[in-house]
Amino acid sequence: MREIRAWNGATPLPNTREFVRGVINLRGTIVPIFDLRARFGEGQTSPTKNHVVVVMSVGEKWVGILVDAVSDILTVSKEDIHNVPEGNSIDTELLNGIVTHDSRMVGLIDLHAVVSGASSKLDA
Repeated sequence: MREIRAWNGATPLPNTREFVRGVINLRGTIVPIFDLRARFGEGQTSPTKNHVVVVMSVGEKWVGILVDAVSDILTVSKEDIHNVPEGNSIDTELLNGIVTHDSRMVGLIDLHAVVSGASSKLDA
């Protein structure tokens, strides 16, 4: 992860999927912004002052993920990651596993899957 930024909007791009909000210029680097709520099929986010963009690298590219909020940053070991159970309503294509933290279950998001299929224009 590179940084967490307040949501300040993004410049929309034509011919992109619903979950691609657009791009931002982050100190000279053009970064695509993905709406995590929309990517999980819940419709586009209506951002408020609490929404943030988590900027991180996925492979060799920088991307931003629009999320409702960030409450904690966890470091987990591979032994703490459990398989996502099959036969549930969770979109398991976008999850790498489940982690238990402070008696809560936390989904481990597969960032490569989240940003895949956005648009070949973003790969330039």
